[in-house]
Amino acid sequence: MRILLLSFYFRPDLSAGSFRATALANALVEQGGNDVEVDVLTTLPNRYHSFSVEASEEELLGGIHIRRFKLPAHQSGMLDQSRAFISYARQVFDALRGRSYDLVFATSSRLMTAALGALVSKRLAAPLYLDIRDIFTDTMQDVLAGRALRHIIPIFKVVERYALRSAAKINIVSEGFEDYFRALVPDRRFSIFTNGIDDDFLHVSFVNPKPNPLPIILYAGNVGEGQGLHRVVPEAARRLEGYAEFLIVGDGGARTDLESALSKAGVGNVRIEHPVTRSVLIDLYRQADFLFLHLNDHEAFHKVLPSKIFEYAATGKPILAGVKGYARKFIEDNVENATVFDPCDVKGLVDAIGLLRPGVISREDFIRRFSRSNISAAMARDILALLSAEERKSSV
Repeated sequence: MRILLLSFYFRPDLSAGSFRATALANALVEQGGNDVEVDVLTTLPNRYHSFSVEASEEELLGGIHIRRFKLPAHQSGMLDQSRAFISYARQVFDALRGRSYDLVFATSSRLMTAALGALVSKRLAAPLYLDIRDIFTDTMQDVLAGRALRHIIPIFKVVERYALRSAAKINIVSEGFEDYFRALVPDRRFSIFTNGIDDDFLHVSFVNPKPNPLPIILYAGNVGEGQGLHRVVPEAARRLEGYAEFLIVGDGGARTDLESALSKAGVGNVRIEHPVTRSVLIDLYRQADFLFLHLNDHEAFHKVLPSKIFEYAATGKPILAGVKGYARKFIEDNVENATVFDPCDVKGLVDAIGLLRPGVISREDFIRRFSRSNISAAMARDILALLSAEERKSSV
């Protein structure tokens, strides 16, 4: 059985999509054994302009054949990212000449990989399993509100519906997405396999052997409009000056907005560093006193479940989360020693610190339930079950 896996990001690139796709590829080979071959079509590391890591353009790992395509240099802007994706899509179709597959799997956050998966599955006459990690059109409606580009949203909606209708099976990473997608394609089969905790974070002590002079509040991840750090960190830092320090590790389209807002606020207790490798990140988690998560105050973000929650929870450190909707409910129901405040609420952030217990606690039950390897294994079984069902259907 030959499976084509489409993911714009793949290890060693740094992103939730990369870690998810890599774990799933491994799980498919483990679950399928000698009966399964997985071809991965992805890109050379490009998630962050400020993070560079070497990777082979072609690699064979067990039953996984990986091809990584080189992209034109790009930043975080929409036009740049569109050009990069068009380059990826062209190279995917070039690589598929003369190839055949039994199933196409596509994991997508920005819609276009889902659309590419739909086109590829049609060309190959193979069933499509879609893994949806975000509601792109819903997010763009909020982000582009009041801008001229909002007029392209109807086009995205058509593409979204086409991709979803092309899928034999759809997985969503958040229960908050379910009503939205079922309304669009009520006749499709859905599953919910969330993001999870990578093995890198298991069996690691996050106790800091050297207490900090001032507590460190760490944010590690994308610095974009969706995170809205520029709307909360500068003023929170001003109020906490002399009491705590912020460390922001990451990059993205709103990093300059954050730097500008910090400059205007005139605060000196915020450091911003470029993205780092996983091993360095683990050490930063160990040094931190609080882990900070924030989503901008957009209606679309009330449905999401940020992948960062799982990573943060695995450390056992106290968590400050500025989220609403499903993410708030998930944290309150599942994560001990985590305080939720409203997005962009500076006072809520500052007050939340006093509600948390310092130090490291055990979250063994959470780690067991949301281990990436367990989730990937279950998802791989679901994909292989679909493949078997489609083969039986075609043989009748």
